[in-house]
Amino acid sequence: MNKLIILFSLIFPLLSCTNKTESCDKSDFKCLQKLMNNHVIKKMSYWEKFHNVPINERVFVAPKEVIQYIDLDNQKNGFQNKPFAPKVTKDFMNDIKSAIDEIPSTVKTLLDKKFIGVFLVNDLGGTGYTDRIFNEKGEAVASFVVLDYQVLQKRSANEWATWKESTPFKSDPTYSIEAIIQPKESDNRKYAIQYILLHELGHVISVNKNFHPPWGLPPSHIQNIEKYKFFKESWKVENSNYISKFDSTTMPKRKRVVYYFGAQLESNQMQQIYSDLENTNFPTLYAATKPGEDWAESFVTYVHNVLMKKPFSIKIKINGEVIKQFKLCWGSPRCANKEAILSKLLGKS
Repeated sequence: MNKLIILFSLIFPLLSCTNKTESCDKSDFKCLQKLMNNHVIKKMSYWEKFHNVPINERVFVAPKEVIQYIDLDNQKNGFQNKPFAPKVTKDFMNDIKSAIDEIPSTVKTLLDKKFIGVFLVNDLGGTGYTDRIFNEKGEAVASFVVLDYQVLQKRSANEWATWKESTPFKSDPTYSIEAIIQPKESDNRKYAIQYILLHELGHVISVNKNFHPPWGLPPSHIQNIEKYKFFKESWKVENSNYISKFDSTTMPKRKRVVYYFGAQLESNQMQQIYSDLENTNFPTLYAATKPGEDWAESFVTYVHNVLMKKPFSIKIKINGEVIKQFKLCWGSPRCANKEAILSKLLGKS
């Protein structure tokens, strides 16, 4: 999940800022964004002490500067969550390091220079978060990932995936979703962490690559849409907004697909939504929400399913009986162009 550009609340008290001489009203989006842009953790020089270790050792409890930055971002986006440093158990740390260690070497090679590390917090306001870091020239050169320790302790891989895929739909005991991303014998916390992390690492790998426009860049500011080859497969800019090529044809309810923050779809629409999805080139429903998430979801499912040979299926049920099963599109014509881009990136072509 990339926790950026979400509606923010208009009524908040004053916020103390990173610079003790400055403060912002929490309704002042521009002021908060300026403080975030100028924050010490946006500069590559801050991260030197974290970067020079093997990839699977780049797991840390978030330092105060990272927590402060995430708090600013939560306030900007209207989240009530107040992040703080967790007391991480040894077995959890072993799980996350092992999850990273098992990621394919082709992915690690792409990450080495860009991936600063994983930083653990409590009360993040989501499962995962990724943001960019800039050099002296103002160029994005790397990223850090933040994961919520509390959230990751709670669920196995399939439990977490089922919960996530249920969030766009209003609760109804008649209708349900079951997501399978791990075999029963290995359905545990470690592989929930691995899947979530692979999604965030997709965001990391996209830094300084033309897979999609940089996240946070308003569509009206894009000068040359033609250079974003992956983006062009599913998206376009219309009236200064990103819209999918399927909004007016095969997936008219796409804009109502909202994960985590307030379901907008009735549960009896599950079957139709997934049938509509099969007539697009989005690999998952979450991929249909934003261009950046389209890339990250494509990346994680390709690595997970094609490279690591792990399962992925969504089952739609009525009163416990399966009425529809959705599978990934890799290997099928509808996603062939996207798959070619991923295959070339990850050394499969």
